[in-house]
Amino acid sequence: MNIQEASHIILKPYVTERTFALVENESRICFLVRENTTKPKIAEAIKVLYNEKPVGINVSRTVYGKKAFVKFETIEKARDLATKIGML
Repeated sequence: MNIQEASHIILKPYVTERTFALVENESRICFLVRENTTKPKIAEAIKVLYNEKPVGINVSRTVYGKKAFVKFETIEKARDLATKIGML
C-alpha cells in the first residue's frame, strides 16, 4: 500500500470532546474512514501514513460515516500522534 491509497482509506481524524478524552484515557484516536474499508486495511493505512502500529481497531457506522477507533500501545504514542496530526 502506498501513501495515496492510505490517504484514500483514512479520510480525517474525528475530533469531539469525547474522542479528545479517548486519547488521554484509553490511548485511542478516532478517524473517519471509507465505508467499504476493512480493519486490516485501516491498520495498514495507519502504519503507512503515521509510522505507528495499531494494537486494536474498533469500527462503527454513524450518520457522519464509518468511524475507526484505533488503539495504540501507550498513551504517549497516542498523544504524540494526535499532536502530529493536529488534534491536540
